[in-house]
Amino acid sequence: MIKSLKTLAICTLAVMFSLSAMALSEKQRMEIEDRIKPVGKVCLQGDNDCGAVAVAASSGPRSGEDVYNAACMACHSTGAGGAPMRGDVTAWADRIAKGPDALYDSGINGFGVGMIAKGGCMSCSDEEVRAAVDFMVDGSQ
Repeated sequence: MIKSLKTLAICTLAVMFSLSAMALSEKQRMEIEDRIKPVGKVCLQGDNDCGAVAVAASSGPRSGEDVYNAACMACHSTGAGGAPMRGDVTAWADRIAKGPDALYDSGINGFGVGMIAKGGCMSCSDEEVRAAVDFMVDGSQ
């Protein structure tokens, strides 16, 4: 009987402590909500829930130099993966001799294992890749 009374008293105390731990003041609840709220919101073009009109990032095609600096330079300024370096006339001579269409095709679709399609710039249009190829060729003749 005493053992069951002790057990009952311990259980009662445990329930009381757990209930008091769950009772948060309004200020504590607001502080917790503030700490766990999202830091931002993703808004897509055409989404009216964001309050402001989403604007497209680009107003037109990027220049060949801009695309080169953003995507091509990593390999074509260091020779990584066997890429011909911009300005290396000897490395570009045989490639240039094949004509611009062959170079554009390699830039857009990739070539071998080193040159991946569009140099990895999947946001680049075919027109932008062609402009980047022209920029590299112009600087390598």
